Amino acid sequence: MNIGVIIPLIIFLIGIFAIGLISSKRMSTPGTSFLSDYFLGGRELGGFVLAMTMVATYGSASSFLGGPGTAYTVGFGWILLAMAQVVTGYFVLLILGKKFAILARRYNAVTMIDFLKVRYNSSAVAILSAIAIIIFLFSAMTAQWVGGGRLIESLTGLQYTTALFIFAISVLVYVVIGGFRAVAVTDAVQGGIMVIGTLVLLIGVIIAGGGVPAIMQDLLNENPRLVTPFGADGSLSAAYVSSFWILVGVGVVALPQMAVRAMSYKNSRSMHRALVIGTIVTGFIMLNMHLIGIFARPVMPGIEIGDKVIPLVALEVLPAWLAGIVLAAPMAAIMSTVDSLLLLVSSAIVKDVYINFIRPDAEERRIKIVSFGVTAILGVIVFLLALKPPELLIFLNLFSFGGLEAAFIWPVVLGLYWKYGNKYGAIASMITGMLSYIGLHFYNQAFGNLFGVHTVTFPILLSLVAYVVFSLTVKREVYRF
Repeated sequence: MNIGVIIPLIIFLIGIFAIGLISSKRMSTPGTSFLSDYFLGGRELGGFVLAMTMVATYGSASSFLGGPGTAYTVGFGWILLAMAQVVTGYFVLLILGKKFAILARRYNAVTMIDFLKVRYNSSAVAILSAIAIIIFLFSAMTAQWVGGGRLIESLTGLQYTTALFIFAISVLVYVVIGGFRAVAVTDAVQGGIMVIGTLVLLIGVIIAGGGVPAIMQDLLNENPRLVTPFGADGSLSAAYVSSFWILVGVGVVALPQMAVRAMSYKNSRSMHRALVIGTIVTGFIMLNMHLIGIFARPVMPGIEIGDKVIPLVALEVLPAWLAGIVLAAPMAAIMSTVDSLLLLVSSAIVKDVYINFIRPDAEERRIKIVSFGVTAILGVIVFLLALKPPELLIFLNLFSFGGLEAAFIWPVVLGLYWKYGNKYGAIASMITGMLSYIGLHFYNQAFGNLFGVHTVTFPILLSLVAYVVFSLTVKREVYRF
């Protein structure tokens, strides 16, 4: 066990817990409810914190472990693919931005499901949304917990199960205590750590590889395809790359964990600052992490499990104490994503199912107990799911992204901007999106990608058709914004 690496990591975790505790003490913003505070931070996020919480939530285990691990395996083609993500924060705030925040405040909406329920005036839409969030976010959460477990396993030499258990306990304690404001403030701290950590590690890897020209020559000698846009085995076709952009670029608008961020800012100045900061920081982190992945190949050839590339390379090229600080970055990324996802799923259950349908008259104290309890139970379930991890965790994460986008993109975007959109269109769109996505996912696993494009492409098109057709034919209504 490498004590020099573990001490900085432990100090980092203690610091994060301290922030969680202070935030929970401040949880009562005057004039806001427990729900709005626990799940939205009282809608008080400034520009820098908003940008960093979006970056940290989006930059998850797959950006810090899965993405670089895949770049290590596939080559420069994967970096080209990953850089589509740079514009995501910009898209979310640009498309949802002001209108979403104004309507969310008018509807008194705390979650995306609240927004959809009031916009479509339909309990069926709310229940379908809760089902979609619970199904697809479970796979996203599992990916994060696997990442956390793998990271601690690589660092400490502990068994994977023990490492996963340590990670699970630390995340649960912190989320249950702190709620959304703790998550948002620690995301800001963690975003800062990610920026510095990625830069230090990239410099370390380039020095260890003898400079960029030497690394590129080594890659060319090993396999010239590693430095082409099409991947080491030529599997990244132009159709796949351009359709992948829907998944990690435009479609991110529909991810509930990102949409919630568009509800929580303080004023439009905060939003404009977040646009600029978020885009720059995401670009910086994504490029650096994926370059580390491919540059690590000549430095440490033959790594079997892609997700372990980053921790193993950090331990190889940096002094122990510095490796500990740098590896706090992926730890930060994973924790910030896990806590956001946990809050989302628990808010789907507590607010959208329990309060709306089971106990509408529940008092504040009871809601608190149920919120904490549900969050803890979810953590235990995800821990059990993460015990048998897949080879590359990025694909678990991308599966959940695609499913959520297929379900939510049109009910959210057209719900904001198209006055003829109604509950029949929304229900048809969500059912079509989810079922076609799951069906196509299994078809593609068995027979390869249909027409060479990413799985998410056809479900998004089909759900658009369903939304428009059902809105206009079942019962035409005009919505007054």
